[in-house]
Amino acid sequence: MRDRLDEVLAVAAPLLAQVDAALADQGAPADHEVWRQLRRVRLLPGDAARAVASLRPAEFDEAAGLLRADARACAEVAQELPAPGQWDGEAAEAYVELRERVADRLSGDGESLDERLEASADLAEALIDWMVRSRAELALALAGMLASGDAVALTAADDPLAAAALAAQVLRTVAESYAEADDLLQGSAELAAAIAM
Repeated sequence: MRDRLDEVLAVAAPLLAQVDAALADQGAPADHEVWRQLRRVRLLPGDAARAVASLRPAEFDEAAGLLRADARACAEVAQELPAPGQWDGEAAEAYVELRERVADRLSGDGESLDERLEASADLAEALIDWMVRSRAELALALAGMLASGDAVALTAADDPLAAAALAAQVLRTVAESYAEADDLLQGSAELAAAIAM
């Protein structure tokens, strides 16, 4: 499904190619903001814009629902683990202890599988929201770039300062979006840790 970014990027692609070429061929003053933004993003503006355009939030729409369904299944399995029945003695006690441990790991506190799956669903939803925002913010930045005096200066006179200004604008937008994603991922790093049995 196409959105505003796909449409604006199709129009902005030739200007981005000109910006990339001007930066590669002519550079920019040493103290220009574009260098800081290039260090943050580590891509030329055209590649950075295409990287954001490759984010497809709709492809992840079902992920959160599937994770939440798995969390419910874990809780149900934990509830349905069979009791020892007529057993008694050491074997029954060992079974009860193991059953309780497995039930707690499947469904219980923050270290249980169902809680981990719920947290993963929350992360999936946050990442989908981030992708949608990142695409919208870049679409706005590209639209502003197309309508700017710098775009006219670059197109008319191959002005390297105009190219640097346009590059900094695009790269700043991408860098800010990627910093937000990094915060989301850093905040959920505990999801990667194994659940102890």
